[in-house]
Order: sequence, then C-alpha cells, then structure tokens
Amino acid sequence: MSPGGAHTESDEESLMEEVAGPIQIVIADEDDHEFALDEEALERILLQESVRDLNVVVVSVAGAFRKGKSFLLDFMLRYMYSQQSTDTWLGGDDEPLTGFKWRGGCERETTGIQAWSEVFVVDKPDGSKVAVLLIDTQGAFDSQSTIKDCATLFALSTMTSSVQVYNLSQNVQEDDLQHLQLFTEYGRLAMEEIYLKPFQTLMFLIRDWSYPYEHPYGLEGGKRFLEKRLQVKQNQHEELQNVRKHIHSCFSNIGCFLLPHPGLKVATNPHFDGRLKDIDDDFKKELVNLVPLLLAPENLVEKEIGGSKVTCRDLVQYFKAYMKIYQGEELPHPKSMLQATAEANNLAAVAGAKDIYNKSMEQVCGGDKPYIAPADLQRNHLEFKQCSVRHFRSIKKMGGEEFCRRYQEQLEAELDEAYANFVKHNDGKNIFYAARTPATLFAVMFAMYIISLVTGFVGINSVATLCNLIMGLTLVSLCTWAYVKYSGEFREVGSFIDQVAETLWEQVLKPLGDQYMEDNIRQSVMNSIKACFTERVTQHAKLKTN
Repeated sequence: MSPGGAHTESDEESLMEEVAGPIQIVIADEDDHEFALDEEALERILLQESVRDLNVVVVSVAGAFRKGKSFLLDFMLRYMYSQQSTDTWLGGDDEPLTGFKWRGGCERETTGIQAWSEVFVVDKPDGSKVAVLLIDTQGAFDSQSTIKDCATLFALSTMTSSVQVYNLSQNVQEDDLQHLQLFTEYGRLAMEEIYLKPFQTLMFLIRDWSYPYEHPYGLEGGKRFLEKRLQVKQNQHEELQNVRKHIHSCFSNIGCFLLPHPGLKVATNPHFDGRLKDIDDDFKKELVNLVPLLLAPENLVEKEIGGSKVTCRDLVQYFKAYMKIYQGEELPHPKSMLQATAEANNLAAVAGAKDIYNKSMEQVCGGDKPYIAPADLQRNHLEFKQCSVRHFRSIKKMGGEEFCRRYQEQLEAELDEAYANFVKHNDGKNIFYAARTPATLFAVMFAMYIISLVTGFVGINSVATLCNLIMGLTLVSLCTWAYVKYSGEFREVGSFIDQVAETLWEQVLKPLGDQYMEDNIRQSVMNSIKACFTERVTQHAKLKTN
C-alpha cells in the first residue's frame, strides 16, 4: 500500500492472488482488556479499487460465545459465493464447511472482530451495485471477558453494521434484553450525534428453538414470538417497560427468526466438520429461508449514518473514529448487574448516613444558630461522625466486606469535607473573624506609618519611602475590599485580599501577638514571684528582729 492509504496496481494484484479468509480487524489484548484497530488490514479490505466507492452492506453476527455464530456465517459465505446458482448454494452433502474458523467444544474460538477478506459486489434489482461485508465478533460472556469487553465489541459491531444478527440460544430471556439495552446504550454514547433511531436492522436469531407447536420455525413464527416478548404492558414493572422502550427506540427495524436444532451429530460429534449429511433436515430447510432473507439482492440493507448512505471508504473512517472513543476515557465503564446494584446500594447507604450527620450538625451550628466555640464544634463533629458511620454499617449492603469498606472510607472523607464547610460557616458568624481582614490591613498601615516616621526622623529616607508605598497599597486594598463586600462584584479580588490578610495574620501578627502576650505573662509571673519572695524576706526579717 502506498502512503496515505492509496492502493497501487501491484497492491490490487497481490490482493487478488491471496486466498480469501477471515482477517482480524479489531485485536483484543486479553491482559489489559483493551482493543486496537488494525487499520492496515481494514484498509486492505475496504479500499480496494473495485469497492471503495460503493455503498456498503455490513452484516454482523454477535451474541454469547459458543452459540454457532461462525458456523452460521460460513453458510452465508456459501450463499455469497453461489449468487449465480442460488438454488444449490447449500452445497453437497459431503462438503466440509469452511470459511470463518469454527469448532465444537466449550472454549471460545473467535477473539476481537474479524471480517471476511473478500468484499462481495452485488447487483441490486434497481441496477445499482453495493459491496457486502460479512463480520464475525468475539462471543460475549466467556470466562476471560469483562462486561466492558462485551459491551465494547457488541456496540462497535452494532454501530458499524447495517444488519446486526443477535444470536441467542433457545429463547429470548429477560437478561438477554437487559444486556442488549446496556450494549446499545454504550454504542449510542459513543456516537457524535444521537439520532432518533441510531441503529438500523436488528435480527433476533433464536437457535435450537424447541417450541414449534407454539410458534413455528422461521420469520413469521419469530415475528409473533418477538411481539409478545417486546410488548409494553401497563401492568408491567417500570424496569421491564424501560428495557423494551429502549430497544424499540434504538433500531429502525426489528425482526426475529426461529431456527431449529441442527441435530445431535452436530452437538455431540467431536469430528463434525459441517457436512450437510450430518445436519437435520429441518435445520437445512430453515437455513435456506434465513440466509437469503439477509443476503438476497432485494433484501440487502445499505449502511446509513444520519440518513446518509455509507461507502466502503467512509466505513474505514467511522471505524477509526469509534475506536478512538472506546480507547479513550470519555465513556463510563459499563458494569455487571451485581456490581452496579452493589454500588447503588452502597451509595444510597452513604447518602442516608451523610444526611443524618448534616441534620445533626445543622441543629448545632446551622444558619439560625449562634457562633459556637471551635472546640465544641469539633467535639460534636466527632460524635456525629461516629453515629453516621454506625448507621452506615448497620444497613444491609451488597458487595461484600471489602467492597463496602471502600464506601465507608468515602463516607468518612465526605463527612470531613462537610465539617470543613461547617467550620467556615461557623467562623463567618464570629464578628472578630469577619473583621480580621480590615483589622489586619489597619495594623499594617499603622505599623508602616510608625516605621516611616521613625526612619524619616533618623534620616533613612529610602526605608521611609518604601513604608509609605506599602501603606498606600494597603489603603487601596482596604478600599477595594470594602467595595467588593458592599457591591458583591470582583469577588475573586476580594478573596485574594482575604487570603493575603489571612496569611499576614497567621504568619506575622498572630505570632507577634502570642509572643507579646507570652512575654507579658512571663514578666507578670516573675514580678509576682519576686514580690512574693520580697514579702517573705521582709516578714522573716521582722520576726527575727522581734
């Protein structure tokens, strides 16, 4: 590939010579639970001269791991490679199933996101040509993936596909809908603009459907089944209603297909390689209906974003933009239902305990209460803090001891922060505290005035001039402070003057005052001792004389 993503003729020839196969376009880092886009691989697929400017159809299959997603995609590949002979596209009975890598067993096979290296060009009935891209995604909820991993991959797949096949086993359970709500919301957060219907077609594919006597296999049976599952009823709990409303609001079109079990040989034979002779006839019959429903030229759904159709070239840029968002820290981390519930439970306990503390402190030093001595205020704080923590610990909470301890530490930190605010509020009621800034400024002016007089009298004019300058600046500061307090304007300037005055008071005037008081007290004590000693000596002398 030449610089800037442009392909040369040699690139095209080498690509044509390659054997088509799955290419990893989103790479999973299992240690750090991060995902990276292989831009070069994606561009090699989508920026081929023959497809780069065609509108793209993206069919993606996502869902829980080990549910046959790659197996299904390989039948889609057979259909796409047999467009000229759609009646026999399933292939021969002894033909192994190849394409996306799949196997039996309980361990996952696909990681990240894979795309088929060959983009199929299809003539639609209206005469236009479109490019069809097939995508396979890592299965959700395996033993190595976090909720964030699952949400990121499912959301990225949904955002970039025009048809998202949601692959489920046996039924649509409530947790399937809740996970779908979480994943689609995570995708919607990453989009630059929120459209009325941010995503296009969602196809629920229910594998191993065991109730054909209630709802027959296929699209019509699936439609009636899904209508019942997604129906919003008045007597439903609000949580269940919200899940269904959210799903309806996210997709322009929602369908469902009921697919039978492929047979015991498929499920239990470790040597099964996809030969049709080992697959049940019911499964093959419904497969013949399902795949053209998604990929027949008249049924193809072109990718649109914001009402505009997307070309292969555009899709590369959207992939890059979305991956940058998911690699950054812009989005909240989705959590498991237990973790989210435990956090909400602990946060509610923190809020309740903090409310008890605030109400108790308001009774002691609220807005209508008089000034209270700082030592008494601190004693009340410690007492109410202990009561608040005891209340927090008495509430039954989810998450375990270690998890709850973090929220107790958070509560204690918030109570200390609230105490600092109560201290400031209490200090504001102290008339001497309120007058500290003007008193400090007056003290500085008086000191500078005396020093300037003395140094001017002895002839040190430079020091006298400096003292006069400081006295003038202090006077301006005092006038400015008075104006700020009166008008409420330029509060930042007033806060700065208060801060400087506070520093002068704490660092200079208060130590001098304390030192002066200490010296006076020491001198008074010494004089008292001396007077007492003198009196005792005098009394002793008188007694001796007598």
